Amino acid sequence: MTRSYVVSSSLMLAGAAGFLLTACGPAASGTGAGAKAGDGRAVMIGRIDSLVNAPIKAGKVAGASVGVVKGNDTLVLKGYGMADLEQDVPTPEHATYEIGSVTKQFTAAAILQLAEQGKLNLDDDFTKYLPGYPTQGNKITVRQLLTHTSGIKGYTEIPEFRVLQLRHLPRDSGVALFSKKPFDFKTGDQMIYNNSAFFLAGLIIEKLSGMSYADYVKKNLFDPAGMKDSYYCSERVIHKKHAHGYDTDSTGLVLKGYLDHTWPYAAGSLCSSAADLVAWNQALHKSSRLLKPESYKELIAPGTLNDGTKLRYAKGISLGDIAGRRAISHGGGINGFLSQSEYFPDDDLIVVVLFNTAGPVGPADVAEKIAEVVLGKPADKSKPFAGNAADYAGSYAGPGRGRAMDVTIGADAGKLTIKMGERDSVRTLSYYEGDTFGRNESRFTFVRTNGKVTGLRADLVYGYSILKKK
Repeated sequence: MTRSYVVSSSLMLAGAAGFLLTACGPAASGTGAGAKAGDGRAVMIGRIDSLVNAPIKAGKVAGASVGVVKGNDTLVLKGYGMADLEQDVPTPEHATYEIGSVTKQFTAAAILQLAEQGKLNLDDDFTKYLPGYPTQGNKITVRQLLTHTSGIKGYTEIPEFRVLQLRHLPRDSGVALFSKKPFDFKTGDQMIYNNSAFFLAGLIIEKLSGMSYADYVKKNLFDPAGMKDSYYCSERVIHKKHAHGYDTDSTGLVLKGYLDHTWPYAAGSLCSSAADLVAWNQALHKSSRLLKPESYKELIAPGTLNDGTKLRYAKGISLGDIAGRRAISHGGGINGFLSQSEYFPDDDLIVVVLFNTAGPVGPADVAEKIAEVVLGKPADKSKPFAGNAADYAGSYAGPGRGRAMDVTIGADAGKLTIKMGERDSVRTLSYYEGDTFGRNESRFTFVRTNGKVTGLRADLVYGYSILKKK
């Protein structure tokens, strides 16, 4: 239900391949300027169209909806490809998609609204509101649920969930599944992306508001933001203009796998359109319609570990740089759908990319390239490395999402390489400063003891793991 930052921009769902499709949808309007001198508006829009159409024409994505808004200027807001491959239905204007973990920022905003009303405190132990949860000796605040630092086992990484996700059962069944599992780490020591924590946050919202999560979000978030296309997803209810989702297997595109929407819940069960997510970003980041200024500041404040380390993740929303610029964003991945929502506060740019295909092309990569079209190429912040690469070479291990994280660092012609797990490719790291290297948004800082490299801090934006050298 989320974009997973390792070294490359990948998601937790499998890749896709499929049919040759063409773009469709209304032309955008407005009077924006290009990223470079001489770039006219039509040229910029054409470049964005080409970026979105490329994976569609290559058969890797069935359809997409994209929103690109700079200030008050709508550059692109339209659909591409197909919403339904079986019936040859082009993607309509205002097509809706399952947005997966983009849901989390809605959940976090709801929690902060309840805090504004005095119904909870972010620093309270969450068992004050959900008594009886077995914390295994840990004190877990509401804040730590929202920053993925609770240490609670994520239910989407538990093998038994593969059976549970097909059944319509009381949500207590899900809590019973993950609450008895050992914690991944002591609360606050590290950060591992965690759908269980947001599941619990949804239960808190329902208990304190006296409303269902779906009703609360509609009344207090969708309606004031002007999001007329959005709703809590359902595997049964028919919604007009809802895009069909596609997964892949060895033969190419296939209909998405079944998932009962009892389970993604407050971690990933909302449906929306590109236009609505643009409206959401405008209401959340550029107005006080949803949150008071102090609450908004709390929403985007980076999480903190027990040792004082500041994360690049806030509450249901990430803070990693994109295209070399400060961004407030989040991705989502769920059966048949991938999503990316980005706001660049220094540039007043919103980029939303929604795919109805869980495939090898991630919307985050496309969104980053769109940002570069509008804002220009970022400056290279890496530096030449003059140290001894061999000092860092070796194997590192520690907790990871669903399984142990194993990292292999190599030295190749004076540069560091990294391989994360058996399936990852070997990739070259850029050097930044001190003992810190990186690739894309990920940062890797090596730990020294008495001058010798003994560990590695892996800051993946959506996770922060402390690894030991074997």
